Amino acid sequence: MSTRVAITEYLEIELNSERWHCRSCGHDIASARENYKTGLLVYDRDPREIHAPILDETKYEFTYAPDPTWCRIVEFYCPSCGTQIENEYLPPGHPLTHDIELDIDKLKQRHLAKEGQ
Repeated sequence: MSTRVAITEYLEIELNSERWHCRSCGHDIASARENYKTGLLVYDRDPREIHAPILDETKYEFTYAPDPTWCRIVEFYCPSCGTQIENEYLPPGHPLTHDIELDIDKLKQRHLAKEGQ
């Protein structure tokens, strides 16, 4: 029997196989004991695409748009259905953050005990 536990709006863990899955399409993403972001598609965006300059770039040095030499927007997508799973603002060259780290053994113990497995 498959037991999946919702972790975020778009991520779930299948407890028996200890794997991350996309909640939109069920795609197997990565081991639940690793960073789920390693199994997703990554789009490294220029922040000015999201936060367009307010002032004329030809007239002013600072335009209220993020400087791409200081900031990047990293988006993570499910490789199967294209659902955006996560996004983050990082300085260029910064490694991917590991934002969810669960005690899988405790999670399995709690949920599988409830299911009587």
